[in-house]
Amino acid sequence: MAETTTTLRGPILAVDIGATSIKFCAVDEQGHLQGEVARIPTPFPCLPSTLIDVVSRVINDSGYARAGVGFPGDMVKGRVLEPGNLSRAGGISTPIDPEIEELWMGYDVEGALQAHCTARVLVVNDATLAAYGYAEGRGRELVFTLGTGLGISLVVDGEWQKIRDVGSAAYRDVGTYDEVFGEPSRARDARGWRDQLADALGEFVKEFSADLVHVGGGNARFVRAEDLADIGCPVVFNDNVGTLRGAAQLFAVL
Repeated sequence: MAETTTTLRGPILAVDIGATSIKFCAVDEQGHLQGEVARIPTPFPCLPSTLIDVVSRVINDSGYARAGVGFPGDMVKGRVLEPGNLSRAGGISTPIDPEIEELWMGYDVEGALQAHCTARVLVVNDATLAAYGYAEGRGRELVFTLGTGLGISLVVDGEWQKIRDVGSAAYRDVGTYDEVFGEPSRARDARGWRDQLADALGEFVKEFSADLVHVGGGNARFVRAEDLADIGCPVVFNDNVGTLRGAAQLFAVL
């Protein structure tokens, strides 16, 4: 009889799939990193079979009995609802490819990885995994991840809540949230990027009645405290490995 999530013990391989790179590192059951974070490029064009092959090799080569994976698109129960930037044929600077997007729609990432891996695998949206790593467990906490795109997640009194994914939604008729708040936009106009970010986060604070905002991801380092001073609630800036730390909590709650 196979071991269940609750009976497995020992380190967990945390995997954060981004639209630029895939980060991974072992964490202990408290979420502390066990060594250096490794990175490999995200393959493009990123077909489901291509990504499953790359990530399953990372998991199997690690030798760990559990793996928690963050996926950069909207999903429920490990199945893709919207693939985000992975449907862009050549990465964030290229347009959505309808054929690649169609391949991802409804795809069971968790099931496919489980079929290819000896480890027990759990897969959630990457912002959800970050929420498990960042949230303090009190009140209404909004978690934002800034990188190739924009991720958002909500935790209420320590319980993750399903909300809409905003990456492919339109921001004030300027572009999608991923396009407006992703790295290419920041690189073109850092000041404008920060101003628009403050505007967007302020609107989300109102929409979700947030008590606290967490900002993390690789591009959080480009945001200053004064940029977000007027969004309507306190802001905590986090490091870029919180998503990896969240893998431990993922196995504690699912």
